[in-house]
Amino acid sequence: MANDGFIDFIVKWSGKEYKIEGLSESETVYNLKDAIKKQTGVMPERMKLMGLKYKGKPPDDDVSLGLMKLKATTRVMMMGTREDDLVDMEPPKDLPEVVNDFDIEEEEIAIEDREEFLSKIEKRVRDYKIDMINEPRPGKKLLVLDIDYTLFDHRSVGETGNDLMRPFLHEFLTSAYEDYDIVIWSATGMKWIEAKMNELGVSANPNYKLTFMLDSTAMITVHSPKYGVIDVKPLGVIWGKFSCYTCNNTVMFDDMRRNFIMNPKNGLKIRPFKKAHFNRDKDRELIKLAKYLKDISQEEDFMKLNHKHWERYRPPSEKNKNLSRSRTEEP
Repeated sequence: MANDGFIDFIVKWSGKEYKIEGLSESETVYNLKDAIKKQTGVMPERMKLMGLKYKGKPPDDDVSLGLMKLKATTRVMMMGTREDDLVDMEPPKDLPEVVNDFDIEEEEIAIEDREEFLSKIEKRVRDYKIDMINEPRPGKKLLVLDIDYTLFDHRSVGETGNDLMRPFLHEFLTSAYEDYDIVIWSATGMKWIEAKMNELGVSANPNYKLTFMLDSTAMITVHSPKYGVIDVKPLGVIWGKFSCYTCNNTVMFDDMRRNFIMNPKNGLKIRPFKKAHFNRDKDRELIKLAKYLKDISQEEDFMKLNHKHWERYRPPSEKNKNLSRSRTEEP
């Protein structure tokens, strides 16, 4: 509960945090939006605040802040676009691209068997609590998905989640669900993961279901002589908790190769989805990856695959068909 009838807010928007201080419990959600507008320039009618709930749903603008029983300092995520940005959405040309990956090659680092890191995984298996959403389905393989820059452009601004959602996300998940249990693993807090999945319409989609979600506290820190200290997503945490999932039937998609450095043969580095407003009409990555997942779904051992060359993969049936055709055409 807020102390002395006043509430402070930390608002995350477009990769930055803004502090809104001293709003009274008698003020409304609209008063909060107006205070945010003064710092960000986003008009209240273009804002969507994630992390606020009243009676189980996002509050209307006239709901008093005190009715939501907020903490003295409450964190919220905002989606919205400034009017000026709506007028001219074309980005400056020749801006340097922000590098958010070390581009780690599998053969350069072999740390997945280091005892000190395996002991960290064992501790996560022992201590990390997974809140199940749906039970594993017999015979299904496992698909582990990142969120930021994989399914969602978290740096651009938009009025709704659909503005920043990677094209064909729901079609991709619907197709994958036929052969795979789906797990979300993001290097953020569970609060934001849940908010993003709700905003994107993933949590309640009738065509597929998530099995569970993992947050940053399931990750471990490792040290590489070449790249220093990095946080990674060891799939051993999942394998240690579920006997049905193994290195032989698991694939992970992430826009940063370093995240699966402990499981290099199970990771597929997806092209990052950035600048959603300019790329959403031409990005077809998920369509291609849906086909790849379908093609490899009959493989007995994923460890024999090279996900780095996923675009070159041809299923055995297609290879046999081509071989048969070539023999038929021989003189």
